[in-house]
Amino acid sequence: MALSDTTLLREQLQRALPRRPFAISFWDGTTVPATEPHAPTFSLRSPVALAHCLRAPGELGLGRAFVLGLLDADSIEGALGVVDTFAPPKLTPREIAGLALGALRACGIQRWPRPPASELRLKGERHTIGRDRQAVGYHYDAGNEFFQLFLDPTMTYSCAYFRNGAETLQDAQRAKLDLVCAKLGLRAGERVLDVGCGWGSFAIHAASTYGVTVLGVTLSQEQVNLGRERVAAAGLSDRVELRLADYRELDSERFDAISSIGMVEHVGRERIDLYMRTLFGLLPAGGRLLNHGIARLEPQYAADEGPFSERFVFPDGVPLPLSRIELALERAGFATRHVEGFPEDYARTLTYWIESFERRYDEAVRLAGAERARVWRVYLRAARAGFTTGWASVYQVMATRPAA
Repeated sequence: MALSDTTLLREQLQRALPRRPFAISFWDGTTVPATEPHAPTFSLRSPVALAHCLRAPGELGLGRAFVLGLLDADSIEGALGVVDTFAPPKLTPREIAGLALGALRACGIQRWPRPPASELRLKGERHTIGRDRQAVGYHYDAGNEFFQLFLDPTMTYSCAYFRNGAETLQDAQRAKLDLVCAKLGLRAGERVLDVGCGWGSFAIHAASTYGVTVLGVTLSQEQVNLGRERVAAAGLSDRVELRLADYRELDSERFDAISSIGMVEHVGRERIDLYMRTLFGLLPAGGRLLNHGIARLEPQYAADEGPFSERFVFPDGVPLPLSRIELALERAGFATRHVEGFPEDYARTLTYWIESFERRYDEAVRLAGAERARVWRVYLRAARAGFTTGWASVYQVMATRPAA
């Protein structure tokens, strides 16, 4: 039998997986059919795709093959559902041996394939300042033009707010920024810190609308560069400063209010108590904090978001349960005043981003390369699924530093 023959492999797969909520199409045109209707089809373009799946079974191997263009799916949403929910049965030693022999006959003897060039593997202690700089830099190295492909003109890279009747993404993002300002009760002349300031959208809105001065900090040089241009264009250079800095480098600073929008997910369980203690120390008695971030609902205490996100999207990013955020706030000394969830708003936000990204996909490939463009094609859909399936939510927690 020829080494490229997939017959035995297909037979063994059907025997080992009697329930298949997916189909598999091989590079030779043959198929292992699904056993359920409306199932997605995974298309393996090359024996190397199978080698990736064997080297790192599960999410990581599938992700590597997809990023390299060696594997595709006729429905990315359907494929994500299979990856998230399908639990293969425990195989017997005989079934394992049969699958191994089938793979050998289908692929021949090959070296283990190399991971994609875009894959990142950080080293050293998690959530040190240096490692956080690497993680943030990796995500935003795609470039400002890349993010402009799908973000609205405000360049707000977080959940929009549609409940006030906003009909466009830009209006909904402005509504979210105004909601944060209103919850913080900003008053003219106050000094505000924006932790994880992105490209300055909140800082610009707060300074121009509420008359405050704002210091925004981020670990992304790309964001600082464009953000400063946007601040200058808005005529706010005297009231808004964007700084390349970590929250742990602000010990001598003092603020009346702090916004933390889409930042807490990147602090990590190793530093969440330190994070809240640090913010507490930057505020006077009566100072206010608005923490806006994604929270994991299920499973609550998993180690991370999964190997695909860890290697290709948000290295070291871990959305913690809301209860853990609240515990850190209380340990630091904050008093929680209000909590509000926005999962439907974030799902709708991501739908806008996905549609914009797909319309300009060829430009995304030109700007960031084929591998990273394919990563984002999966990531944006996976993020939306998180909010529509109950895996995650997003919360705003308003807290204050009590009077002495």
